[in-house]
Amino acid sequence: MSHQEKIKQIIQQIQQNQSGQRLVFTKKAVSHQVPKVEKNKNISLKIDVSFLNEIIKIDVKNKTCIAEPNVTFWDLVDETLKHGLVPMVVPELKGITVGGAVAGCSIESMSYKVGGFHDTCIEYEVITSDGQIIQASRTKNSEIFEMVHGTFGTVGFISQLKFKLISAQPFIRLQYYTFDSLKKYQAAIQDHFQKKDVDFIDGVIFSNKKFILSIGNFISKAPYFNSYDWNQIYWKSVEQRQEDYLTTHDYFFRYDAGCHWIDRNYGLENPIIRFLFGRYFLPSTKMLELSKKITPLLKNTKPDVVIDIFSPISRLTKFWKFYLRKFKYFPVWVVPYYIEKPYPWINSKHLRKIKDQLYIDLAIYGMKQTDHQNYYRLLEKKLLKLPGLKTLISHNYFTQKEFWKIWNQKNWLSAKQKTDPNNLFGDLYQKMNR
Repeated sequence: MSHQEKIKQIIQQIQQNQSGQRLVFTKKAVSHQVPKVEKNKNISLKIDVSFLNEIIKIDVKNKTCIAEPNVTFWDLVDETLKHGLVPMVVPELKGITVGGAVAGCSIESMSYKVGGFHDTCIEYEVITSDGQIIQASRTKNSEIFEMVHGTFGTVGFISQLKFKLISAQPFIRLQYYTFDSLKKYQAAIQDHFQKKDVDFIDGVIFSNKKFILSIGNFISKAPYFNSYDWNQIYWKSVEQRQEDYLTTHDYFFRYDAGCHWIDRNYGLENPIIRFLFGRYFLPSTKMLELSKKITPLLKNTKPDVVIDIFSPISRLTKFWKFYLRKFKYFPVWVVPYYIEKPYPWINSKHLRKIKDQLYIDLAIYGMKQTDHQNYYRLLEKKLLKLPGLKTLISHNYFTQKEFWKIWNQKNWLSAKQKTDPNNLFGDLYQKMNR
């Protein structure tokens, strides 16, 4: 079935919605949001889009790719590497889709110089809630192009994407540098950001005295290479090694079988468990499926803290002091993130005093909430003051007033008026907050 035939089928499903039900697009891939109890699941019209999963074109000469939204980065990297190319941003979990990466703001270790996956995109095909097709780019329907990013499907459904690729080598050499203070760690990150002298940067903080920076570069040959898809856990290896080599494909998905909070809290870091069941049970999609089944059974249990916090680098010391005082939970994963200018979905007043183009993503994955505090709320209140940002993929407790102090309601409503005037895709605040 051609792409045009698929789109026609989706539009026919949408136009059958005579009663004005909420539209929910369903796909086979597991959602890479932290599992939450579903809302409104019985009053929504489900639109099957699972068949939008093909790579349409890889343009080797111009280094671009056109793909449908349910193409996973695992499959995408596999195909582009055949041409010596890779996407400019590859989120670390195998099952993340290109459409999901735009809707949910995906980043990774190339983000220190190119931003998020959305920043590498050229054009989207967007389906509106009444079944119209809009072509959107930075020069055509630019408001829609910018506002489908980070708004979790509430502005429109992206049915096709065109994005940039870069040249790649078959291997990546990794070097690990240890710092004993945040000041030195921050200085090293800022130096690389200014020079743009390496291909990849991320890191792990193991304590307030142990900050590890991972520096990666493409290479054509490697003396050996490791894989972290079974027995070994990548994030633990960075504390034990000074250097490592991975195939480029394995590098991009090095975290997948060590899926952060799920492995840690379900006992799956046990070497025996990993050896016996790792090949089948440890991939992130399997772990998220398991977590999604367990979550509804834990209604009276406070959810673990699983969240990405984005601090302007100029405010990082201030945030870190707060974190040590209130949290002091390790490890913390680190991804430097370039933002050329604040995204239109961010309220311009929220970051009006911030001139930084470099933000630091601090990922807190798996902290147990064992006392009376709601640690999500502590973080949200801090971000309102810092100011900073957070992902919405986890649990959110903002009041509506607080929420729209950070997210740009005016721009969101303006884009919605063109793509979803009857709010069939849902309200962003209501969809993402508890």
